[in-house]
Amino acid sequence: MKEAVNFLTAFAQALSTANLYPPGHPARERAQDAAYQALLDLQSARPRAVLTFLGDEIICDSQPLRELPTWDWGKRLAEAGVQRLEFEPGVGPEEFEGFVADVLARLTALPGSTAEVRQMADRRIRFGTVGIKGEDTTTETPMAIAAFSLADEAEAVRWLHTQVQRSRVLHLTEAEAVVAALSVAMHSERQILVPLLRMRSFDEYTTTHSMNVSVLAMAFAEFLGLGPRDVRAFGVAGLLHDIGKVSIPIEILTKPGKLTDEERAIMNRHPSEGARVILDTGEAPDLAAVVAYEHHILLDGGGYPTMQFRRDCHFSSKVVHICDVYDALRTHRPYRQAWSADRVLSYIGERAGLEFEPDLATRFREMMLLSDLTVAAVDGDGGPPDPPPSSPTAADPPVGDTTPPKSP
Repeated sequence: MKEAVNFLTAFAQALSTANLYPPGHPARERAQDAAYQALLDLQSARPRAVLTFLGDEIICDSQPLRELPTWDWGKRLAEAGVQRLEFEPGVGPEEFEGFVADVLARLTALPGSTAEVRQMADRRIRFGTVGIKGEDTTTETPMAIAAFSLADEAEAVRWLHTQVQRSRVLHLTEAEAVVAALSVAMHSERQILVPLLRMRSFDEYTTTHSMNVSVLAMAFAEFLGLGPRDVRAFGVAGLLHDIGKVSIPIEILTKPGKLTDEERAIMNRHPSEGARVILDTGEAPDLAAVVAYEHHILLDGGGYPTMQFRRDCHFSSKVVHICDVYDALRTHRPYRQAWSADRVLSYIGERAGLEFEPDLATRFREMMLLSDLTVAAVDGDGGPPDPPPSSPTAADPPVGDTTPPKSP
């Protein structure tokens, strides 16, 4: 990532110098030449580099850059409508000079004015915002976002689970990188997307479910008005909420019938086991550990693990619990068919006040029903998604690791 860090540092210097000196000044030209060379170095390592500025975080492709903790240009660029930069091969020095001028015009525009943006017929540098569909984006250079695949991220999650299973070591950096990639996928095509993975086999359930809950938790947190840093924290918590399941024997996880009392006891240990794994990491955020422990505790005090002294669960646990149940019921399992989205949302509404926080249940249903929110089926290995499962019937057995529906 050093090439990306070097480019952003040089780019910021070029913008600062261009703001101080007129065109043609030697200092301005030197800074611009250095930034252009840094771009070429970046493209030699990443031919189609994409940089995204989300809150305090800077992302190169799908990897967060942690080498620039005090770099405040990301916020300034985002506020000026430059939240995403995409560079294609073949950028020339004149095009780069025009790009710097475009960005500088945005940064120095007076409030309420519209900076003039030069349009080029064959533009190899594109920039714009990523946000919610319906926002005013008339001053942006349109960005062509290719269809995304989360195959690499799914493989990274499988690797994370394998490492925890083998050595009880949680690699938090990789988890955060996956969440960053999911956040970028969410904001593709200038609208919020919910890219939910479909399984090819039940062996993939833990992987796909963790990623889906992460995406739903981030989308819901953003819908509720939380800031970017909190949204990403909810995403990490969602990704790790079931990390304790990696220690459960596969024959219990995939059992098609009702669990025995002994098997249920093993299953019910996964929240405390997951919280312990996260806390043992040392650097992991407490929020993820709390969510891992509480995400099966119901609003009325039921669920598991059983608390000796009843207390209210953390807000993030209530958010992730709804997302967890939604994706679990929407997924085909060995012991039942997937439910339709309408049926799951009805169930969440019926259980409001018992299992789910009423206001959160209402807001989640609003979010999922809004036409501006697109739910995109995405494959985890780059191939075409599986066809949806057949419609469930009222005789479907209940979900194995959530509270059995009373009147679905």
